Amino acid sequence: MARSNHKSWVRRRVEGAIRNAFMKAYDTIKVDPARYLDHLRMAYNLPALTYEGVYSVDPNLLDRIAEQTIRAHMRIAAAEGAGLGMGGLLTILPDLGILAGITLRMIQKLSLLYGFPYNTEEEEAELWVAAASAAGVDISRDLLERQFVRRFIPRVIQRIAVSASGEIVEKWTARLIPVVSSVIGAGLNYYFVKVWGERAIGHFRQRHLQIRQAKNAIPQPASSA
Repeated sequence: MARSNHKSWVRRRVEGAIRNAFMKAYDTIKVDPARYLDHLRMAYNLPALTYEGVYSVDPNLLDRIAEQTIRAHMRIAAAEGAGLGMGGLLTILPDLGILAGITLRMIQKLSLLYGFPYNTEEEEAELWVAAASAAGVDISRDLLERQFVRRFIPRVIQRIAVSASGEIVEKWTARLIPVVSSVIGAGLNYYFVKVWGERAIGHFRQRHLQIRQAKNAIPQPASSA
């Protein structure tokens, strides 16, 4: 019983840390869409002048860039997990804050890559729908409230925190052992970002292809003689 209570206490702490981390990231972290499009064009020769133009780019190219983006963030997360992992349990909560920031920036980049900027409140809400999907959370019941962004997003973050805390507590128990936890922390962070990234790609790619198909189905106006 004592062990169960301890685990429940740890999970509550982790859940609160995840919730606070994502709320803070929501308020402070934002990839600039214009600068990121310039980066994509320069680093990957993306043939698009606007995000609307992304829908004319070969989807296979987008997928390759997305995979490279995930791998880059996996390496960052692993390095961060190895460093903070030296402290064992004491550094789990700070680690979650940094990991949330890394993960959210990755999701934002994937959103932009597949043609979904987040300049309006509605688009911002869609970004958090994608974040929930990356976390493996079904928020279909909450979708009707997405127009009320300031109420919708905290609810989504809470659902993400509840879901993620259970998995984290299960997998990060070994971080109770300092030094050894450095290696484990690196591996767990690496795995965490990998799984969330792959889910996010699935979400954005499906929406991208649906919109691309709809655009191709629109009859083009006949040219004047």
